[in-house]
Amino acid sequence: MRLRIFTEPQQGASYDTLLAVARAAEELGFDAFFRSDHYLTMGGSGLPGPTDAWVTLAGLARETSRIRLGTLMTAATFRPPGPLAISVAQVDQMSGGRVEFGFGAGWFEAEHTAYGLPYPADARERFDRFEEQLAVITGLWETPVGETFDHKGEYYSFTDSPALPKPAQSPRPPVLIGGTGRKRTPRLAAAYADEYNVPFNSREDTAAAFERTRAAVEASGRTRPMVYSAAQVVCVGRDDAEVARRAAAIGREVDELKANGLAGTPAEVVDKIGRFAGIGAERMYLQVLDLSDLEHLELIAAEVAPGLDG
Repeated sequence: MRLRIFTEPQQGASYDTLLAVARAAEELGFDAFFRSDHYLTMGGSGLPGPTDAWVTLAGLARETSRIRLGTLMTAATFRPPGPLAISVAQVDQMSGGRVEFGFGAGWFEAEHTAYGLPYPADARERFDRFEEQLAVITGLWETPVGETFDHKGEYYSFTDSPALPKPAQSPRPPVLIGGTGRKRTPRLAAAYADEYNVPFNSREDTAAAFERTRAAVEASGRTRPMVYSAAQVVCVGRDDAEVARRAAAIGREVDELKANGLAGTPAEVVDKIGRFAGIGAERMYLQVLDLSDLEHLELIAAEVAPGLDG
């Protein structure tokens, strides 16, 4: 089981704060630093305001050396697929091949209207665009150097594209697709993803989603492996008082966090992560909501991660 740190900067975080968390995560031995891709807070002031996911990761690419970097999830509604493919490839080059591309259809309408971004109201259209962008972005990255990429689809057209730059990873960075859709999400994951992620669901619902995607992978005839992962909010303390203090800092109740996340003493959290491992999760994204509490990361690295190794 690999532990990854997952942040929600739209709730209020500067680049310097994210840099401190990413550096701490790297020094403490976590596998990856991921961030959401949102432009609007989901409660609270959001001060000092949003930071762009790929600008952030470009900076972190030059200020870290080992930890993997990625998004859960970049919204297909935010950027045209051509410029997005260029940005991600460039950040992958800047990091020496440490980028992972989490990609989703987009869902938060308010952030689109707040920043002048088109938002197809029809969910089917959003998924149609998302599927076409997956084909385009992976197609651009996988086009051999010296050849051109052409595509004429329902929403996007490319003619004689040099399909440059190439990412450092060949043939492309790992692609992550997530969610609990029953039909289309598993099919798209089987076709395009290297990793399938289920965020903020119970162990039972996560297991069911994993099984749907395993079935889709088998039906597709695909031979390359799929990584299965989950994301859960984390709140660990050495005792009940410390757990309660950390829960209060993020505006949550301990009982609710224990029911819907990874909360409690290190031993309790090790046990719950182990249950996710039992259904096939190979990576756990720990949603850290108090980005000022680096001691929280230290505790997880010192007393949760070793328990998983055992």
